[in-house]
Amino acid sequence: MTMDILIVLSLFVAAMVLFTTEWYSVDVVTLAVVAVLTMTGILTPAEAFAGFGSDVIVMLASIMVLAGAIVKAGAMERLADALHRLAGGRQSSLLLALLSISAASSAFLSNTNVTAIMTPAAIGAARNAGISPNRVLMPLAYASILGGTCTLIGTSTNLAGSAMVERLGMAPFSLFEFAGIGTIIAGVGILWLVFGAGWFLPARTAEGSEDTADPQSFVTTLCLPAGSQAIGCPVHELKLDQLEADLLAIERAGQRLAPHPSRKLRDGDELIIRATRRGLLLLKKSKQYRLEPDAHFSERYSEREDLLLAEALIAPQSRLVGQTLKQLSFFDEFRGIVLAVYRHRGSRPARIENMRLKAGDVLLLQGPREELGRFHGDKDLRVLMEVDAEAMTPREGLLTLIAMVIAVIAGAAGLVPFPVAILTAVLVIVVTGGISMQQAYQSIDWRLLILIGGMTSLGLAMEKTGAAQYLAGYVVVAGRSFGPWVAMAIFALLTIVLTQPMSNAAAALAVLPVAVAAAPGLDMDPRTLAVLVTLSASLSFVSPFEPACLLVYDLGRYRFLDFVRAGLPLTLLSLTLLLVLVPVFWP
Repeated sequence: MTMDILIVLSLFVAAMVLFTTEWYSVDVVTLAVVAVLTMTGILTPAEAFAGFGSDVIVMLASIMVLAGAIVKAGAMERLADALHRLAGGRQSSLLLALLSISAASSAFLSNTNVTAIMTPAAIGAARNAGISPNRVLMPLAYASILGGTCTLIGTSTNLAGSAMVERLGMAPFSLFEFAGIGTIIAGVGILWLVFGAGWFLPARTAEGSEDTADPQSFVTTLCLPAGSQAIGCPVHELKLDQLEADLLAIERAGQRLAPHPSRKLRDGDELIIRATRRGLLLLKKSKQYRLEPDAHFSERYSEREDLLLAEALIAPQSRLVGQTLKQLSFFDEFRGIVLAVYRHRGSRPARIENMRLKAGDVLLLQGPREELGRFHGDKDLRVLMEVDAEAMTPREGLLTLIAMVIAVIAGAAGLVPFPVAILTAVLVIVVTGGISMQQAYQSIDWRLLILIGGMTSLGLAMEKTGAAQYLAGYVVVAGRSFGPWVAMAIFALLTIVLTQPMSNAAAALAVLPVAVAAAPGLDMDPRTLAVLVTLSASLSFVSPFEPACLLVYDLGRYRFLDFVRAGLPLTLLSLTLLLVLVPVFWP
């Protein structure tokens, strides 16, 4: 073992440990790895930073912007509404429709966004069909993960793998290179989830399944600004339903009053309401009402122009669980204002600062971008998505969909390079007013781009120094003793194991150089092993740490072992299909 190999392997191990423990954010760790590789002379500056300037990075950033625009256009909400109307049939029919829509959408959009948007409609559809929500929520998250394997842009892991194989001397993956095998695995996985997984899903009733509240509703408190026309009006004349809100209770001089239709509002009254996300945005613009948290903390941000809205999930095992916002002094600690709380399970009307937080609660946050940005990667509070305060017009939404479809067709047909096609689609959406350049920049997960660029450089260092060949030698010995199929299984299982503490993209980038280096000794095509590792990184279902799974973790009243019990058969099924089909599609 040479000194260069020792340095690279030490960096590799240190990065894996730091990714797992989350002592430092992934972008800091990644940039530190790149800096050490450059300072030790293992990579030249041009080699070290080449990963950040690849066409894959440009394409991934463009896809993030397009996905954000599609969500802003409301396309997914309309799909979810259509599913809601399908409720009432057999469980298998409902599940098949739900999971198919989820998988198909995730082939082009983030599985986290797809799961978040589909979840409320899935809960409502399950109730209308007389099915416990926990019978559909976990399969919904799993289907969104399966759908991401069908295209190059279905998941950042596929794009990261494409960047790595190009750095290792192979052609990058094409847009639909995974379509055949991905469709088969997703189809078989969905059929399993519909007809077989019920034996492994928990039989307990999902918490709150008896609750008839709108599953999309957030709870918050309204105050009446001076001069509000609502003052003096009886409850039945407020027409809050036009603002997609329901009045739960009235607080008056420290007393909680029922919202009787004839009760008139007085100056100083505060209204505890339940409202949709859109309703909250409408209420923020209303002259008759004001969100009480917004009014209470507004002076602290009176001169800030970089305020944004975001949804953040209370993670399982979070230290925030069991505490109230008042006890936490949330604003002082996190520098963000909690405007409303989305809690699926029914609860008594209460001011949100007095609600004890529970795993699975979603907080609608408002604050400066730099402050809310700190939550990315936080173990207690996970940012799900930014909420755009301005919705697209139908015309802008249609143009967005048309631009994306044309870009995909043009790129797939080879009329223009795919990164150029996607980037052009983004420019069209910006020029037509669908989104602003600021919104486009805000849609990009810069930490993920840094992770992919930096880990690609580490992969190049492993290949350049011989570290990848050094590790591959051990797998080659096993392959020669037990056959190539065993070696393939080793790489796939290693990748799946690494995805548990790390991100899927980081796990794929860590294993790919070793797998490619082992291919000649196993008499296999390097691309075969590269595809195997890339797809294996996305097909792990045995823990709830994937963001899509975290979204449904508490809503379905699941336990950690429920994911092991239900996810292990699906992981083994997917792994078996990979080991059988990858050599067929990539002989």
